[in-house]
Amino acid sequence: MASPVSGNSIEAPKVSAILLDAGGVLVFPEPANLLPPLREVGVDPDLAALERAHYHAMAAQDRQPAPPVQNTWWRDYLTSYLAACGVAEASCEQLATEIAQHPRRYGWAHAGLGVMDGLRALAGLGLPMGVVSNSNGTVEADLRRVGVCFVPDGVGPDGVGSIGDGQAPEGVKMGVILDSAVVGVAKPDPGIFRIALDALNVPADGTVLHVGDSLRYDVAGALAAGLQPVHMDPYGLCSAPEGHPHVTSLAELAESLRPNPR
Repeated sequence: MASPVSGNSIEAPKVSAILLDAGGVLVFPEPANLLPPLREVGVDPDLAALERAHYHAMAAQDRQPAPPVQNTWWRDYLTSYLAACGVAEASCEQLATEIAQHPRRYGWAHAGLGVMDGLRALAGLGLPMGVVSNSNGTVEADLRRVGVCFVPDGVGPDGVGSIGDGQAPEGVKMGVILDSAVVGVAKPDPGIFRIALDALNVPADGTVLHVGDSLRYDVAGALAAGLQPVHMDPYGLCSAPEGHPHVTSLAELAESLRPNPR
C-alpha cells in the first residue's frame, strides 16, 4: 500500500491505523495546579495561552542537543513553560523548581481545547486507533477519568481495574492505550509502537500514523518503527520541519484524511 504522506503534507486517506500521543495531543498540564503559582507572580494566562506554553516548552526541549535527564524533565519543561506564560526570565527556574518539588495528582489530566471534537472526527473515520504515551503509569486511568478515551474493560479512575458499575465510560473507544511506565519501553524506542500495533492487529508500515508533539520522542520514534509521523505543531515551532507533515489540531487531521467526494 502506498504511503499516505508525501513530503510535508498528508495527501491521501490511505491510512490503516492512527496512534496518538497523550500529552500535547489529548491532554495538557492541569491548569488548577499551575494557575495559583502563576497568579502569585502576577501572570494570569487563559487556557489557550497555557496550551501555547506547552508547545513552546516541548519545542525548547527538541532544540536541546541531548535528551533531558529523567529526574529533571518536569523541572526543565516547566522552566520553558513558565517563560512562555510570561513569567520573568530571572524567576522561571526557581518557580519551576518549587512547582516540581510538589507534584500533584492528575498532573496531566486536562482535555485540550477542541480535543474532543477532533478526536470524535477521527473516530468517525472508522480506523483502528490507540494511544502511545511516555508517562508514569497513570495515563490510561487519567484519560478515562476525564472522559477523553478508554479501552473497554481497561483501568478505572482509581487505576486498579475496570469501572465495573455497569455505566458506559465517556469518551472515544480505543483499541489500546499504552503507558511507557507500564510496558517498560518508552518512545523513541520502536518497541512501544510494535506493542501497540500488535494489540490493534495492524502491521507496522508507512500507512500507520503516529501523531505527537515532540521531534525527539514522537517523530523520531515513529520513523524508527517504520511508521509515518505527524507532528502536532499548532504554532509552527518545529525546529526541523522538513520530511514530515504537521497539523494544528486533530480536527485538521481528520479533515485531511476524510475521503473526497467524487
